[in-house]
Amino acid sequence: MKKHKFGSIILGAVSGVLNGLFGAGGGVAVVPMLEQMELAPQKAHATSVAIILPLSAATAILYWMRGVQVDGHMMVWLVPFGLIGALIGSKLLKRINQDLLRRIFGAIIVYSGIRHLLG
Repeated sequence: MKKHKFGSIILGAVSGVLNGLFGAGGGVAVVPMLEQMELAPQKAHATSVAIILPLSAATAILYWMRGVQVDGHMMVWLVPFGLIGALIGSKLLKRINQDLLRRIFGAIIVYSGIRHLLG
């Protein structure tokens, strides 16, 4: 239990830093770390998503307090369609094979990393 408590403290700090730097990018670190803490991949993904809202809200407030502007026009389009995508994704998570989920997640991380390195 102590191991998981210490791991959770470290994981929370890491995901907060990544969220502050990259905007909800903490999931890239959170999911593998949760899996290392012996959570099943589907549970790790669901747990990672559950922490995104409070971390993102806190980060957005901190950005705003530091004068970073939010593009309200983009939010008008991104939020409703993001919610639709979240509904679809949550339904798919129940049905997708855990090994396939892990491979898809890994492929997205690799693609994102390559794009950022080359972009």
